[in-house]
Amino acid sequence: MSKIIQPTNPLLPDIFSLHGKWRRDKDALVTSTETLNWGAFTRRMNQVANGLAEKGLEKGDRVVLLMANGAPMAEVLFGTMMGGFVSAPLNTSVTDDAILSMILDSGAKAIICTDDQSARIDALAAHLPKTLKQNLICAGQKKPDWTPYTDWREAQSEARPATRINPDDFLNIIYSSGTTGQPKGIVHTHQGRRDWAYDLAIALRYDSSARFLATIGLYSNITWVGMLCTLLAGGTLIIADKFDAEALWQQLERDRITHLSMVPVMYERMMAIEDTRRFNVGAMRGMMSAGSPLREPVKAALFDRFECGIIELYGLTEGVITTLDPEDAKGRLASVGLPLIGTDIKILDDDGKECPSGKSGEILSAGRIVMPEYLGREDATREALWVDSQGTHWLRTGDIGYLDEQGYLYIVDRKKDMILSGGQNIYPQDIEAVIVQHPDVEDVAVIGVKSHKWGETPLALVALKNGRGEATDIKKWTNEKLGKQQRIAGLELIDEIPRNPNGKILKRELRKTYEDRVFD
Repeated sequence: MSKIIQPTNPLLPDIFSLHGKWRRDKDALVTSTETLNWGAFTRRMNQVANGLAEKGLEKGDRVVLLMANGAPMAEVLFGTMMGGFVSAPLNTSVTDDAILSMILDSGAKAIICTDDQSARIDALAAHLPKTLKQNLICAGQKKPDWTPYTDWREAQSEARPATRINPDDFLNIIYSSGTTGQPKGIVHTHQGRRDWAYDLAIALRYDSSARFLATIGLYSNITWVGMLCTLLAGGTLIIADKFDAEALWQQLERDRITHLSMVPVMYERMMAIEDTRRFNVGAMRGMMSAGSPLREPVKAALFDRFECGIIELYGLTEGVITTLDPEDAKGRLASVGLPLIGTDIKILDDDGKECPSGKSGEILSAGRIVMPEYLGREDATREALWVDSQGTHWLRTGDIGYLDEQGYLYIVDRKKDMILSGGQNIYPQDIEAVIVQHPDVEDVAVIGVKSHKWGETPLALVALKNGRGEATDIKKWTNEKLGKQQRIAGLELIDEIPRNPNGKILKRELRKTYEDRVFD
């Protein structure tokens, strides 16, 4: 019996190419200086891919991106994907030493920069392989020893490359935030990224009418959430020049933004703007917060201001995601919800036994979106793996949480941030949630420091609102509200709590700063 044979398993390059064919006149990419429809955007992707091949790169070769947000970065991100190359977009805010470490770790065969970042690569040139220095491309002003991006791109064919891309081929390498140690290269495959985007698009309510505003660097996996969901659905990616809370409200109204993907500190600053009711933000359909805990008062304020509410997402770039749907948020604002479609989670105690409802333990995840490996780090990959009695492979997150009786997940803290005081587990996040309620506190971080009596004890670092407040008063106020075992031994005022661009507190830096602090 004859049957019709259909193309199977379309990957993101296939899907984007079809958008370029069938949605060619629809806006795909919007910046403050340029608008590209899907036809133009996919042609530029193809030009980037063909240009990298012209420079001698082969399928699977890595391309480092050190770029400010804008059309060139979007073109390069998806152009590398289109050609079967592997992008490694780097956080532009990290140190030069970290940049060099990640470039060398990635094994990059080319570096593409915007002109604001090229001087950093020039300063590191003596440490780069000779072959890599022959493939330096700069978007912006023309510079010695750099290939000018626009001239290079425009010299290439607009035809889609003939490269055959397989589901298990690497698509990108996202470097970890480094909040708990040396950044690791997290690998995603073409099939993994496509499935990740499909599942998230359903959970976060994306469709072809989506108009997503990117306010964080395109290197961030938090931006990738909204960016890939939008582009998968054939929507419109809008890139902000920078984050500004007042300007954000204006742009939400002006550009009829339907989706946001930001970190909690951005939402806090956004909601601190006076008289937000003057802005018409009725187009908003899906707001997502991720990267660190969204404090309950801020979450409640967002529900009050936006009809769509907000979806808090807990996740790791390595491949665990839960979301709290707005419809489920009433009475459980502190929860981060249920696992993403196709994802399973469980809570394990220190003996490897599954925890009952209400008991805290390490969060594990299994499903199709889990990364295959840390790049070149078999040891780290092995440490992140737990295999159950049925042979199922689970990802160890290093995060502590518990499930309520309905299965909703609550995050307690990072396992590495936990304080062991007198044999008792103390979770800094619990203490931080109390301190931040003080009217004079702008931001707070709690870390463990040495104690002669208890081994470790909590120290609170506090940034004040407008310079008001006394450390002794805030400490007394806090300890009156904490359990006896949780009470902080000290509280110190600092100018600012150090955070990475995704809003995560850099506790490793704070622990290093205060490593010599000892309490009796």
